[in-house]
Amino acid sequence: MDHPAIAKVLDAGSTPQGAPYFVMEYVAGVPITTYCDNHRLSTRDRLELFIHVCEGVQHAHQKAIIHRDLKPSNILVTEVDGHPAPKIIDFGVAKALSQRLTAETLLTRVGSMVGTPEYMSPEQALSSGEDIDTRSDVYSLGIIFYELLAGAPPIDLRKVALDEFLRRLREEEPSKPSTRIRTQDPATSTDVARKRQTEPPTLMRQMRGDLDSIALKALEKDRARRYGSPSDFAADVGRYLRNEPVQAVPPSAAYRARKFARRYRVALATACAFVGVLMAAAGVSIWQSILARRQRDRADAEAAVAKAVNQFLQDDLLAQANPESQGGADTNPDPDVKARTLLDRAAAQVQTRFAKQPVVESEIQSTIGKAYLGLALYAQAEDHLNQAYKLSAVNRGADAPRTLELLMLVSEVEIDEDKKPEAVAAAKTVFDGETRTLGPEDPQTVVAMQNLASLYFRAISTRRRNRL
Repeated sequence: MDHPAIAKVLDAGSTPQGAPYFVMEYVAGVPITTYCDNHRLSTRDRLELFIHVCEGVQHAHQKAIIHRDLKPSNILVTEVDGHPAPKIIDFGVAKALSQRLTAETLLTRVGSMVGTPEYMSPEQALSSGEDIDTRSDVYSLGIIFYELLAGAPPIDLRKVALDEFLRRLREEEPSKPSTRIRTQDPATSTDVARKRQTEPPTLMRQMRGDLDSIALKALEKDRARRYGSPSDFAADVGRYLRNEPVQAVPPSAAYRARKFARRYRVALATACAFVGVLMAAAGVSIWQSILARRQRDRADAEAAVAKAVNQFLQDDLLAQANPESQGGADTNPDPDVKARTLLDRAAAQVQTRFAKQPVVESEIQSTIGKAYLGLALYAQAEDHLNQAYKLSAVNRGADAPRTLELLMLVSEVEIDEDKKPEAVAAAKTVFDGETRTLGPEDPQTVVAMQNLASLYFRAISTRRRNRL
């Protein structure tokens, strides 16, 4: 055998008494579990080291040799160029796959137990040694793998009678490595975690899922369900390290998706960020388009309202000043018709003519109200301005700028009519609406506050004049 993870055999022979011997290279190392704990290797570093061990065992199997006594003390770790390097030693009880055992084979006589009990596979312990194959070494590697993760063997088989040992090995199922960490006493769990440069909760999360499944697959009592070879075992550990789906976990779409996301998290994060930027840009573009369309629609609506108001003033109000447009079957043309008469005639037509155009009617009612106000006809002005305000509140909104503007006109008319409480209440409603819509510091809100203060002052002044 010639592999970096296997100690080289330099010579072999037998003593004068007939006992066989091997001369192997000297390995100045320590057991793999001891090395990992002393150097506080992380879980990832332990797994990478374990893969090299599996590669060495696989090489031995390819040379038709089963080790049969794999355990931490037979896997020594030295350092080469500052990096840990495992060396598998002690092939003294190894079995040649190409030969059947005979009654004279060293330490393999029928009825003898070959190997270290705590690291034996069930078939190795429950037979005389003939019925074993490479999967027996896989089981032993599974125990070492478990100890590297959880700091303890999967099943405690130390210092028990042979019958109890065989029963436990045959019947007792090992717990998951993450469960072992969770169920140990806090001091032990903390010590195990710190030797892996982490804390118990984090260590449990690392093991939960893939590593638990890999360990339990390697420790299947039915060897047909174990990994078929050390290389299969190492390949699954490698998949875990690369964030690929592992064979020990039943495949599912969600599981594979999670693995894909972890494996390509940088690329996915970049892609998601790019998509996010595109979506944000698209969102801004769409929003700007919506705002532009709303502004255009609003401008079109205002233009339509202005056109309708202008047309009403020309056709229904000013046109009546033309004698040819006046009169009828029962009246004669009046070349000296008064402005109020024109207003009264036009006002009478507004509600019926614009019943289905409330915003247009609101503006026309406002125009008529202002005209009455200019003629000092306050009662008529208030009626029309109130109607304009109500229509605007329903169709534009109570806090719409135009609605509040109309209410302010109503307030000014009411103060002229000596309706001081009503005027002040209306002005306060305007101020509150501006505050809600624009904020207390907006210039338009400040103007509303000044108007309210002016109305208070006018109301007080009127009261004082009346007293005098």
